Amino acid sequence: MDFPLLTFKSPIMNDPLVYLNGALTPISEAKIPVLDRGFIFGDGIYEVIPVYGRKMFRAYQHLARLFRSLAAIGISNPHTKEEWLALIAQVMDAHEADDQMVYLQVTRGVAKRAHAFPKDATPTVFIMTNPIVLPSADARANGVACVSMEDKRWLRCEIKSISLLGNVLAAQNAAEHQVAESIQFRDGFLTEASASNVWIVKDGVLMGPPKDNLILEGIRYGLIEELCAANKIPLQARRISREEVFAADEIMLSSATKEVLAVVKLDDQTIGNGVPGPIYQQLYAAYQLAKAA
Repeated sequence: MDFPLLTFKSPIMNDPLVYLNGALTPISEAKIPVLDRGFIFGDGIYEVIPVYGRKMFRAYQHLARLFRSLAAIGISNPHTKEEWLALIAQVMDAHEADDQMVYLQVTRGVAKRAHAFPKDATPTVFIMTNPIVLPSADARANGVACVSMEDKRWLRCEIKSISLLGNVLAAQNAAEHQVAESIQFRDGFLTEASASNVWIVKDGVLMGPPKDNLILEGIRYGLIEELCAANKIPLQARRISREEVFAADEIMLSSATKEVLAVVKLDDQTIGNGVPGPIYQQLYAAYQLAKAA
């Protein structure tokens, strides 16, 4: 399937073009029916791809996760990898920023409201992009604070579902505590934050929770594995107790927007020396080199 390269731009500066079901349109004019299952049930999948200098970063890995999530909930993938890349490029090219954050969403489509899958719905496809907002220079230099909480989400966290109420509540918990993130624990073991993977360092070893159904495997997870191998940083993926987290020399967050970010305070406890540690510094520097490659 071929897609025309649409090069026009919205005449309204704050009304960017988005892609919706076959057309580029100003976001103010983009509409979906109220019976779209994404609206009614949160029945859909999303993905977020960072863009640096108009070049998508780890796009193939992001699309592979999108395809896995679609398959996991039984939505037929509406496009090939090449078609997705062409569509994303159209939306990127219509935006003025060189550094962007592309958002993709696929829902099961429009159907009469009933919980079971409809037999003839056509997936709804939506793509938008915005300038990427990265951590401030102060956050980089001094690290951030987080709060802990119990992980009460469902048990299929490996699916990148648009049903994000549990994550929304965790993010609101962090906002109410005026910190960067809520770091979650299930049955006394580390899972993830509201919108980040979480890592700890002890005695020079970087550790993260295993890639199972209790966390969303961030694309940065695989990147950090690669960076550790290249920089000879020991890495372990295993269950990590709450006690180990609070006793860590370093804690880090990773995500598309945070990249890698040091946590220097959790609840009322200072982590390590209270400043971003050496493993964080090494990984952040390596991350920047990977972006520029």
